Amino acid sequence: MSEPGETNGWAPPDPAPPAPDPDPVAPASPEPPVPPRAQQPYAAGNGQGYAPGMPYWPGAPAQPDGWGQVQPDGWGQAQPDGWGQAYGTGQYPAPQYGAYGAYGPGAYYGPAYGMPPTKRSWTVALPPDRPYHQAARNEAHRWWRPLVGAISILVVGMAGMLGLMIAGMVVQLAATGDAPDPAAAEGDSIFGNSTADVAFNLAALALFLPVVFGAAWLVQRRRPGTVSSVAGRLRWRWMLVCCGLAIAFCVVSYGTSIVAAIMMDDQSGGDEHWVGWGEFLLPAILIVLLVPFQAAAEEYVFRGWLLQAVGACTLENARSRIGQVFSAVFRTPWPGIVLGSALFTAGHGYTSWGILDIFLFGAIAAWLTVRTGGLECGIALHVFNNLMAFLLPAAVGKLDMEQGSVPWQVVLADVIPMVLYAAVVVLLARRMRIQRRTAGDEVPTTPEPEPLPVP
Repeated sequence: MSEPGETNGWAPPDPAPPAPDPDPVAPASPEPPVPPRAQQPYAAGNGQGYAPGMPYWPGAPAQPDGWGQVQPDGWGQAQPDGWGQAYGTGQYPAPQYGAYGAYGPGAYYGPAYGMPPTKRSWTVALPPDRPYHQAARNEAHRWWRPLVGAISILVVGMAGMLGLMIAGMVVQLAATGDAPDPAAAEGDSIFGNSTADVAFNLAALALFLPVVFGAAWLVQRRRPGTVSSVAGRLRWRWMLVCCGLAIAFCVVSYGTSIVAAIMMDDQSGGDEHWVGWGEFLLPAILIVLLVPFQAAAEEYVFRGWLLQAVGACTLENARSRIGQVFSAVFRTPWPGIVLGSALFTAGHGYTSWGILDIFLFGAIAAWLTVRTGGLECGIALHVFNNLMAFLLPAAVGKLDMEQGSVPWQVVLADVIPMVLYAAVVVLLARRMRIQRRTAGDEVPTTPEPEPLPVP
């Protein structure tokens, strides 16, 4: 049985939808239309993005057909007043380059990428692959630095000696109540006492040791250890080896001096006798304490500073033919060896054959310094030679150093042990592979691992 309104048992069709009303012109609204919120295209869980018919976010209704296609009239036309002001006229000004929030210097992201610049050290490194006499030719080298440094060492050292002499006079005045009178003293005595004079002379020369270190650091901008050796330090193991050789040198030298005395038929030794421990002990203690510093200071000045100061002036950038000839000469250590040995000789009061004796001592010590890359062998030789030269006269009551004319037999007796010492030092330095040049600038490489065997 059919219900009312049915036709042939079928439900009547739905009535046709009413025709859409024409789109009236919408009055101007004070509120601007709010566009849909933009979607982050690559955010997780955002669906299919902006494809037509797809939702903007999970769970949102699908977009109607035609969305994103041709828009109705009036859409995208002129905006109401107040909407979309000119850029930078609103509350927030337009970002400027370098301002807060912009990309660039002083911006939101902070300083540029990379580590902040580190403060450069005052001292510079040793020049790579250089011999000892050119170790001062570093990045900071200028032609005037060796000259200014040498003058500074002389001035400061002499001022230190004067201050030490004044301090010694004050101490003597406070201890004895009598001021020393150098004019009334015999010979070259300053304090009128041979023990005090020896102590002053040794201590005054020892003052040059820290002065050389200061000149190397302040003037040449290098570590004081670079004056000691090409390794930048005093090599104590090698120093101990050289001390053993220096003791052997003293034994041989004492024997050759006896032979020289026999050759000269010297009878002066018959009047000498042991003064006793009471008179010998105090001078011996002062000599043992001060001679190592005095001898080391002389080595650092004449075989260290002067040798490197002259060696730094290699004239490598000379263009003229004469300049290139001088450059070939000054690249060798011999100008520094000759100059340092001459000044070392001038600091002593020997005459005739004694000048040659002192000059050869300085030249051999300087040559060994270059051959071994450091001052260790020269310091050891100088220390034990001076210990023998001071202690033996002190044992018989002769603290006054008598300098003047020296017979040729004495020179020969001194030179033979020095030559033997130099030969043994060079041989041991080669066998022990003592470093003779500064380290190179090559980058050490690690060996590649061997490939695994293929099964």
